[in-house]
Amino acid sequence: MKETLKVGVSGVRGVVGESFTPQLAATFAQAFGTFVGRGPVVIGRDTRPSGMMLEQAVIAGLQSVGCKPVLLGIVPTPTLLLATKELGARGGIAITASHNAAEWNALKFVNRSGLFLDETRAGELYDLYHQGEFPLVPESELPGVATEQDAFARHALRIAGYVDGAAIRARRFKVAVDCVNGVGALFTPAWLRGALGCEVVALHDQPTGFFERGPEPVPENLARLSAAVREHGCAVGFAHDPDGDRLALVDEQGRPLGEDFTLALATWQVLERHARGPVVTTVSTSLCVDAVAKRFGSAVVRTKIGEINVVEKILQLGAPVGGEGSGGVIVPAVHPCRCAYIAMALILELLAAQELPLSALRAEIPDFQVVKSKLAVSGEAAPELLRRLRRRLEERGARISLLDGVHADFGDRWISVRRSNTEPVLRLTAEAPSPAAAEALLRDALDDLGP
Repeated sequence: MKETLKVGVSGVRGVVGESFTPQLAATFAQAFGTFVGRGPVVIGRDTRPSGMMLEQAVIAGLQSVGCKPVLLGIVPTPTLLLATKELGARGGIAITASHNAAEWNALKFVNRSGLFLDETRAGELYDLYHQGEFPLVPESELPGVATEQDAFARHALRIAGYVDGAAIRARRFKVAVDCVNGVGALFTPAWLRGALGCEVVALHDQPTGFFERGPEPVPENLARLSAAVREHGCAVGFAHDPDGDRLALVDEQGRPLGEDFTLALATWQVLERHARGPVVTTVSTSLCVDAVAKRFGSAVVRTKIGEINVVEKILQLGAPVGGEGSGGVIVPAVHPCRCAYIAMALILELLAAQELPLSALRAEIPDFQVVKSKLAVSGEAAPELLRRLRRRLEERGARISLLDGVHADFGDRWISVRRSNTEPVLRLTAEAPSPAAAEALLRDALDDLGP
């Protein structure tokens, strides 16, 4: 396999036309159809230009082993997850590379409960793929293809049943939303206007799949959104990733808050208004979430990176909220998956309830400085680099956790270095009381990883 092909708990993804081809997609679809058994399998995609080509390949692969494709078309990934469960499908396939650059695409595999496959089940699927022996059906048994057009409407109803839509609509918030020309372009502005009574300033709102800014909703990619919030006097700016499962915020002064604060503020609203209980997040999520949880007497439980790892712990503990510091908010009462739509609804509900600007709410949470970076590393080199980094961090007196990569805790600051599930890189995240201290942690780690 070429270095750009990534196979793991986050599915299979690669560069289209290089490592990721229609033939590969069709074969993985055959393996998945064999894995889940004959019956309906839901398919959805984001707006990338390669999506329709890969959708056709997935359809062919599924039909060849007796599965009936149910096409949702372009939908947010959380919509597909919910639909897989509600439609009683055998499973689902999301065709999306999420935050990866436009030349990438991916298949993400969903079980019949509407959850991504865990490591064990994903390993079983990949074993089937490598064996390459699939029970092909004769022409007389090839199933047809169905379409489903109401998936997002059902998703929106679940959110409407959770938040106080009337309180949000009464405030008639003016909001800006950057859809990055992804799935949000088809759904978010209309949903904010119709369901939540907002006046909407929409940016990058054409569903072309051509990303006019970096696809990750990180601060350095949100200059146009920040300017629009200031220019139009918006209460908040929302920033999507291409498939609608992550959300970043810009306050009314045009300042990006950082993705960790999406989870912190959503957690605030869930614990205050909806339900108390533990909060589940990952080892690389900011301590700002801990500060919010402490306010309500809730424990924070940390897991490995990866949505399914957080979801499994949420379900195990009966936690009312959780998520990832990348802007992925999970509210199991709606559906146990990362969802930008419940995140937006909770932020607006919080603003309506508190009657304070977003900057003031952010100021009530202790200030932690998070910096992130990544280092291109081949899969073969990564283990030795991480071992070397661990030794050097231990020499500096850090408490080391190997739950997910190398996590070094220095008390009031920490750094996490781990292999990405989605790119051939090491991801570095550091947090400290000041930007300079966080940058120093990051710089030292990069030096330790260097030649």
